[in-house]
Amino acid sequence: MKSRQPSYLNFNKERYPWKADIDYRTNPQQYRVGKGEQGVLICEPYKSEIGQYWRFKTEAIALESSNKIFDLFQKYLKADDFVGADMARKYLQMGYTRARRYANYKGGKKYDEKEGYALLERGTGDMEKAAAADVFYVRWKEAEGNKKYADMKKQWKHERG
Repeated sequence: MKSRQPSYLNFNKERYPWKADIDYRTNPQQYRVGKGEQGVLICEPYKSEIGQYWRFKTEAIALESSNKIFDLFQKYLKADDFVGADMARKYLQMGYTRARRYANYKGGKKYDEKEGYALLERGTGDMEKAAAADVFYVRWKEAEGNKKYADMKKQWKHERG
């Protein structure tokens, strides 16, 4: 097994641009897009608004969850709320990545802490989660492909990062 230390072990909270004590609806100028899913479990009030619907236990649950989160994505876009739309997109992406993790690794554990964080054997996970991941993938890509969202994201990154 290949050993690779997960990045979260060297996490520097002070340098992390997203902070739990900021209301990002009131202070959207402090929001940064970042890479992938960064900030998704921190940025309020969006974390509470969207996170309550985020589920991927089965394909049917993932379908209901991804549809609700995509509806929120569209609602945020309609309100010209880029931060909300980006957070909803991140939850859709995270639905895909987390479900894939559980599909690939038994119990969703990728690293063996007792063996120097060696990668565990892949292909030992739950195949129901693979179907759930596919559901989220479609909605995630649909959100990313939305022209209004893409334009807003490009402008936001240019102006704010």
